[in-house]
Amino acid sequence: MKVFQNLISSSIIMFLLMQTASAAGPGTLSLKQKQMLKATSPLFKAIYQNHSGQAMIKLNGVSPDNGITWEPVKPTPDFDKDLPYGYRRSHYGLWRDPVNGNILSLFNCMDTPDKDPKAHEPRWQWHWYYLRYRVSTDGGRSYLYDKPIVQKGKEYSPEHPVDGVHISKNCFFLGDLGCDPIRTREGTILVPMQMPPLADDGQSLHNPGGGWYWLQTRILIGRWTENNDIEWESSEPIEGNGQRTVRGLYEPTLAQMPDGNLICIMRGSNGGKSDPSNKLPSRKWISVSKDGGHKWSKPEPWTYSDGELFFSPSSMSELITHSNGRTYWIGNISEKNCQANHPRWPLVIGEVDPKTYGIIRDNLVVIDTKQPDEEDVNLSHWHSIEDRQTGNIVITTSRASKGYKSRTPVIYTIGVEGARLQE
Repeated sequence: MKVFQNLISSSIIMFLLMQTASAAGPGTLSLKQKQMLKATSPLFKAIYQNHSGQAMIKLNGVSPDNGITWEPVKPTPDFDKDLPYGYRRSHYGLWRDPVNGNILSLFNCMDTPDKDPKAHEPRWQWHWYYLRYRVSTDGGRSYLYDKPIVQKGKEYSPEHPVDGVHISKNCFFLGDLGCDPIRTREGTILVPMQMPPLADDGQSLHNPGGGWYWLQTRILIGRWTENNDIEWESSEPIEGNGQRTVRGLYEPTLAQMPDGNLICIMRGSNGGKSDPSNKLPSRKWISVSKDGGHKWSKPEPWTYSDGELFFSPSSMSELITHSNGRTYWIGNISEKNCQANHPRWPLVIGEVDPKTYGIIRDNLVVIDTKQPDEEDVNLSHWHSIEDRQTGNIVITTSRASKGYKSRTPVIYTIGVEGARLQE
């Protein structure tokens, strides 16, 4: 018992050091390697299994040696073996709590027995998507339960799981791979999600932007219970202005800054029927919370640290907090105003200024971009992880052709000067 307590204490100390490290000192980024692959990297959606060591795990595999070799694993029990036709369980990914070591597995789900469970982004998803979660206390080899996320309170149920959501009328779900949970210094788990809000009639979907759809961001706020379950709350919505973004604000990504405030970076969009000439400026958007994620500031276009605006397509992005205490952002920045989702190049990484919360221009690194012989390239839909042996940030993704008709797997290695190596 004493050894266990010492391990937990060490984990808490390391976590706090990561969260409160000074922004001073070296932190220069560099592209160390771009490696084209014949198949998707086994590191895609992999995480470290424990607080220390080189063991890694993903949904169906484990690696004892930092991702070099892998062996299959089938987590138990198999919660999905008897699902009826039309029920969908789309695995988002794994997340390990940096303090207690529990692994949280999240799923975008639909229970629609009369629908094709493999249909790609079907229209009915706006009415039926909801989130389920599973928790493992043994490194992801077995799970204690499989449950829908339901906000605490007598008024909430699987049919009305969180504030503003009524399954069959609207839904809530995770966006692209940047929507990872984080643990705050206060001990809460924050899961950034998105939802199409209902109109005033309580039946139809609200769409003030006139785009293809309209989404708003909310943050699920979880707290561990004594039996390794999670008690859920929901933040106030982060709502876009339909005159400035035609599809709302969605695919949120989170980080807690050194001053304790939380930042949320979101995707917006121009284009669509309401902006056919793409005259609206294409931006990423930022909102800030000073109360642990319950209330958020009015969202505004995100800028460089000197306040200058930049263009960014409607695409995912990701905040990653490194063990050196710095927060980095991975995403697309364009020279000219974008046209909705395009162009999704170049792909860049930069450091977030801990005082202004903007991107530090001088530390911006182009990871990849369109080559002269390419008609187009889509650099999106990635997974990143900090390599414990080197402190490098490793990004696994694919270079997709125009229209995503073909994909070439690739892995990028980003060097981080001054990284504190872990065991």
